[in-house]
Amino acid sequence: MKKVVAVLVSAVMLCGVLGACGTGGDDKTITVGASTTPHAEILKVAAPLMQEAGYTLTIQEFDDYVLPNMALQNGEIDANYFQHKPHMDDFNSEQNGDLVSVAAIHYEPLGLYAGKTKAIADLPDGAQIAVPNDTSNEARALMLLEAQGLIKLKDDADYSATVKDIAENPKNLKIVEIEAAQLGRSLQDVDMAVINGNYAIKAGLKVETDALAREEKDSSAATDYANIVAVKSGNENNAAVQELIKALESDEVRAYMEETYEGAVVPVF
Repeated sequence: MKKVVAVLVSAVMLCGVLGACGTGGDDKTITVGASTTPHAEILKVAAPLMQEAGYTLTIQEFDDYVLPNMALQNGEIDANYFQHKPHMDDFNSEQNGDLVSVAAIHYEPLGLYAGKTKAIADLPDGAQIAVPNDTSNEARALMLLEAQGLIKLKDDADYSATVKDIAENPKNLKIVEIEAAQLGRSLQDVDMAVINGNYAIKAGLKVETDALAREEKDSSAATDYANIVAVKSGNENNAAVQELIKALESDEVRAYMEETYEGAVVPVF
């Protein structure tokens, strides 16, 4: 489920014990939980910049959207970088957490991708469209479907909307709620799927060329769903955390995002 990549000044080593890497360690070392793609990849670009400032960045890789927040809340890691603020807010509400955002780093446009049906206009009555099953991303997916005229949400629907908030569904679409990490693998089994940016990348999908529809860079989603660095409340001004933000907001990281991800990862700093 999890991989660890520790970046040291002169070597790369594995760190197998969370307790040895978390908040109880050297104040010149910071352990950050991240999704493998693109977050851990971006952190690896930031690591040498932190080394130059005298800090060691240890990267703890996760394959889901639940464990990184649990690890941060429990003090097993110092920060995480994998989510947007609505997802963090949901965690705080459901788990009585006290996580806070310290910086917005990038935005990953959500895309609608073809499965068994190749064009939106060709969707048959009763077609299946898969969406992420976590609250904030499901709402976001439904809003993208609404923007394409496929459904209409209730007037008071917000970022907690679910299939229960669909007011009109003229094609009788069957909205299939699936764990975000499984959407890419499930694409061949449904007519279409709305896939999160990081999992689209892992599935070999390019939002600029493969998505039938996508969130636009100037949409409210680009602000509301920017991916953040999160820490426990009270650690916002920690020196290592501030050095991490400085490295992530560097020209080197911006160039890496723009050159590597072809519009799937958009810097917001």
